[in-house]
Amino acid sequence: MRRLIFASNNKHKLVEVRAALEGIVEVVSLAEAGLEGEIPETANTLQGNALQKAQWVWERSHTDCFADDTGLEVDALGGAPGVYSARYAGEHCSFDDNIDKLLAALDGQRNRKADFRTVICLIENGRECYFEGRVDGQILSERHTNGEGFGYDPIFMPDRFAVSFAEMPLDVKNRISHRGLAVAKLKEYLEK
Repeated sequence: MRRLIFASNNKHKLVEVRAALEGIVEVVSLAEAGLEGEIPETANTLQGNALQKAQWVWERSHTDCFADDTGLEVDALGGAPGVYSARYAGEHCSFDDNIDKLLAALDGQRNRKADFRTVICLIENGRECYFEGRVDGQILSERHTNGEGFGYDPIFMPDRFAVSFAEMPLDVKNRISHRGLAVAKLKEYLEK
């Protein structure tokens, strides 16, 4: 089976992406590919960060690979945290730190509209392709979780649902989430 290096060691992302691409390609983490070091994420767009991460892998391995970058864009905050979602509360912060900062920033806000966007950059034989997924929803006023999910999942409720991402079964979340939609486009491309 064809192998693709995924520019991540995030176990949550790996579970989601492997489940979505099962039977299509073997998804290999950075650690499994023997790649170590800090991957830069200094672009000011999701597409730029995804490209930067994929190029880092390609330059070190010359193996087909892909990378993603995700941002939570909150209307009342002018699109923040956006490209800075993973480090919204500062470098080396935790998921909980980010959630706490976001909930504090939205305290008293009636407009809780937000969207999650993921951009994937695939480098195949040195050529770049992009796939994007987006889901609209609301920021909840407190965490709602059954122990699943990661990142902002406990406070993001997608439109047309009455539960947060962190309360959904993984197969449902993978079907409707920003990353799930982007990976579905990647899957469709890889199946051609």
